[in-house]
Amino acid sequence: MVRRLFVALALVAWTALAAIALVWPDVLWLALLLAPLTVLGIFDMLQREHTLLRIYPVIGHARYLLEFVRPEIQQYFVESNLDGRPYPREFRAVIYQRAKGERDTVPFGTQRDLNAVGCEWMAHSLAPRPPSETPRLLFGAECCKQPYSASYLNISAMSYGSLSRNAVMALNLAAKQGHFAHNTGEGSASPYHRKYGGDLIWQIGTGYFGCRDSAGNFDPQRFADVAAVESIKMIELKLSQGAKPGHGGILPAAKLTAEIAEIRGVPLGADVISPPAHTAFASPKGLLEFVASLREASGGKPTGFKLCLGNQVEFLSVCKAMVQTGIYPDFITVDGAEGGTGAAPIELSNSVGMPLADGLNFVHNALRGYDLRGKIRLVASGKVATGFHIVRALALGADCCNAARAMMFALGCIQARRCNANDCPVGITTQQPARYRALDVEKKAERVARYHKDTLHAFAELIGACGLDDPRDLTAAHVLRRVGPVTIRSFAEVYPELPVGALQDALSAPTRWRELCAAASAEHFGGVSVRAPLPVASPESAFKSAETAPPKRRLPEALR
Repeated sequence: MVRRLFVALALVAWTALAAIALVWPDVLWLALLLAPLTVLGIFDMLQREHTLLRIYPVIGHARYLLEFVRPEIQQYFVESNLDGRPYPREFRAVIYQRAKGERDTVPFGTQRDLNAVGCEWMAHSLAPRPPSETPRLLFGAECCKQPYSASYLNISAMSYGSLSRNAVMALNLAAKQGHFAHNTGEGSASPYHRKYGGDLIWQIGTGYFGCRDSAGNFDPQRFADVAAVESIKMIELKLSQGAKPGHGGILPAAKLTAEIAEIRGVPLGADVISPPAHTAFASPKGLLEFVASLREASGGKPTGFKLCLGNQVEFLSVCKAMVQTGIYPDFITVDGAEGGTGAAPIELSNSVGMPLADGLNFVHNALRGYDLRGKIRLVASGKVATGFHIVRALALGADCCNAARAMMFALGCIQARRCNANDCPVGITTQQPARYRALDVEKKAERVARYHKDTLHAFAELIGACGLDDPRDLTAAHVLRRVGPVTIRSFAEVYPELPVGALQDALSAPTRWRELCAAASAEHFGGVSVRAPLPVASPESAFKSAETAPPKRRLPEALR
């Protein structure tokens, strides 16, 4: 029907134009408008790719136009301050305000429904303390020749390639100015990470970028050469990440430049997809031995690993390996499944991995159960943006936090969600020179450093409101959650702590933990089966069973 209508209208329009032109020749200028529409309509009817356009020539393009502008319409005209995803406008706004040094208070009270199930808040004291300067945390105090004093809030892993060179330099300059750490991401410690001398956490992923040989395997000598860089303060081995656990890192081919390919040691022209697993080790004991070798080769710098919790038995296998070998990482970064990334398959982003609260609590308890918690720092990563987010993570067992997207917002990210398309409108996640050159490194570094400073001040105010002088005194009892319409529980009740050493004697461990520990093995990640093996019947017993089995019920003849 619409196709016929288009043909009829086109014929009528051209006929009318020709007739009018006989008496008014200037009307032929309308042909400049009519001709493209006619050609477009004919093309739509003849093309075979889009059924919609074949049925609705010309006007069908309105659908694609609306799809194109839908994210902007949703963000600027539809969503409220609280329902935006992944980050609501309320959090984005406070990050922008703190980064710019503007007023970050809110008028007229909270917009949140404090009676909604899931609402969380902090239990303040009737004897609050004035906010004090936030102390720093020492990493590697026991085993390292070069321990590192870290901030309570640091920049989470973001590679050069995922981010533009200007974005990386701005983050590192901010880390230098604000005295906090900058994680390189698995794309290697690029020249842009090192330019300003900000403290770095060098992340090594399954692709071993920056320390790989020609075959893509780990190269100890190249690692030692890079790890000797003075600005690299810690080493982080990435086992998995929250946004795509079980999958290697992804750098789309559109963002792979010749420079990035050279830095990573990969060919041009294809997506850079890291292997899902490491080739340098294959067991829990192997993991710890590799961590120990990295620590030694780096000259004694704090070394740990990052993971998003998946199979709980496998983490307990690592704990068992720690007990048996006496080798401990200096820190473990727990990444929540709510973490972000530049590119991830939707199934992995939505449906794989454990959220930060649950994963962090399990890791904290597992380390307590094997009496390892005092030896290892825990870092929380996953949607950390405000002072309360830091309080919440510490209440669940973390020592400090990393933030990635919050730092991107401080750089000027507008949550356009074009990170995987190489056309970021603010020059942060693109390799197009015309876009990333518009990002002023010095100005944006000031904003990130200011956001970090003001957020830590807000964190210190919350610690003082609890009546505490030191964040290390914060406990799970300080944070409350509404778990029902009229039921409130503290985190200490929702996420109960295991007693120290509770898992060292499997017989005295709680039932659920006992089963998980029984399945864990320090020799391999798969664990051992806790189920009794099914008996294998011999042919004789099978025949005997058939003879003694009751007769099968037969259907009536009419139903066969």
